[in-house]
Amino acid sequence: MKPVPVPTQSVLSVVSEVFPLIKTGGLADVAGALPAALAPEGIRMVTLVPGYPAVMAALELRETLYSFPDLFGGRADLIGAHAAGLDLLVIDAPHLYARGGNPYVGYDGRDWPDNAVRFAALSAVGAFVGGGHLPAFVPDVVHAHDWQAGLTAAYLYYGGGRRPPTVMTVHNLAFQGQFPAEMFGALGLPPHAMSVEGVEYYGMIGFLKAGLRLSDRITTVSPTYAAEIRTPEGGMGLDGLLRTRARVVSGIVNGIDDVLWSPERDPMIKRNFDASTIDLRLDNKIALQARLGLEADPNALLFAVVSRLTWQKGLDMLLGCVGAVTSLGAQLVVLGAGDRDLEAGFRDAARAHPGRIATVIGYDEGLAHQIQAGADALLVPSRFEPCGLTQLSATRYGALPIVARVGGLADTVIDANEMARAQGLGTGFQFSPVSRDMLEAAMLRAADLWQDKAAWRQLQMNALATDVSWRGPARRYADLYRALVTAPGGF
Repeated sequence: MKPVPVPTQSVLSVVSEVFPLIKTGGLADVAGALPAALAPEGIRMVTLVPGYPAVMAALELRETLYSFPDLFGGRADLIGAHAAGLDLLVIDAPHLYARGGNPYVGYDGRDWPDNAVRFAALSAVGAFVGGGHLPAFVPDVVHAHDWQAGLTAAYLYYGGGRRPPTVMTVHNLAFQGQFPAEMFGALGLPPHAMSVEGVEYYGMIGFLKAGLRLSDRITTVSPTYAAEIRTPEGGMGLDGLLRTRARVVSGIVNGIDDVLWSPERDPMIKRNFDASTIDLRLDNKIALQARLGLEADPNALLFAVVSRLTWQKGLDMLLGCVGAVTSLGAQLVVLGAGDRDLEAGFRDAARAHPGRIATVIGYDEGLAHQIQAGADALLVPSRFEPCGLTQLSATRYGALPIVARVGGLADTVIDANEMARAQGLGTGFQFSPVSRDMLEAAMLRAADLWQDKAAWRQLQMNALATDVSWRGPARRYADLYRALVTAPGGF
């Protein structure tokens, strides 16, 4: 066994959610997986996270390391803690975080009206720790994630004290954290920070914009997405800034936890399997069909979706392909929640085609695993996708991804075109441009190949042999941190 090197560098990860303590999306998965993946690289990562009720309840060992008499309107403690294998710094600030709903919205689905100060507090504490004010932990690098941590670099930049190298990772540029300029006074930044070179963004305060402008390095969660966000089409108003900082922008594809997502030992699926026992995979398909009331038909091509049901994810296009699914004699499973019209549309499709289409609104972790292990093809027709994780899980389980050629989907799925298959390559199907017609064409292409069992099996074997773990990405993050410490000054 390869010895684990003694940590040579420490990194503070500033993030608004972290799996398994609190999760609304893929950001939490990344934040939860990176620390363990970096340990073999000699990097110790400590995660700073708000003290939501779920986080506070999960803490195993805790120690108050610092107390803030007034953190944006109330007393707060900074707690050093350990939970779920993570080294944590937790902001215990009940006036900011002790509330129901999820980290960003209340039970009514509306954003918390004080989100600006709630996440300014997260950033300010990140800068406090990064600035060396917490003797128990002085990081070599500060790594901020998404708009909620976007002001971390601003507080460090304008703070006038120790300023370690900073990394800003964009998990989804669509969410930018923009707030009215009138709130600037509450942030505790100097007046000159409210400028185009600081946090000002089209007359408003831009949390993500500040992080992109003032961090030493900018990463996204795939190389293709890193290129897309520097274009007017994909930049969502920030492409000009990103082009000016192009030399410090890079993309590192996400991985998945290949222990949690492991067909060889997954306790949530009917039958475990690997490449040498892939025939056993059929038992999972039969079990999935039975659970969801689909016809018991092992020869029917079973398409699946595990996703938020939103326009971004392209699920409105899939609704337009229901006729193609049924005309092919195929089946469709949909697991997800989101836009109410899409939820209703997929429910209607299931009622109209009993035994062929099944819809489960919501999220069920066990069912998600069973779908990956039992479906034949996973559909990810996103209009834009920074990285995506569900197609990585599908690859791990031999459910061939059918994806739009955008962002991380383009980087993680090898299209099974004729030339690729002639060379023994291919792990799924890509389509472009992103339209209903091209999605349907990709599904038809998959259906044609489904008839060639040997060819389909080869693609499954290719997929199962693909490394979708965090090992490669962790090495690239570690290289980035080392480069910053050795030769900072990317700003």
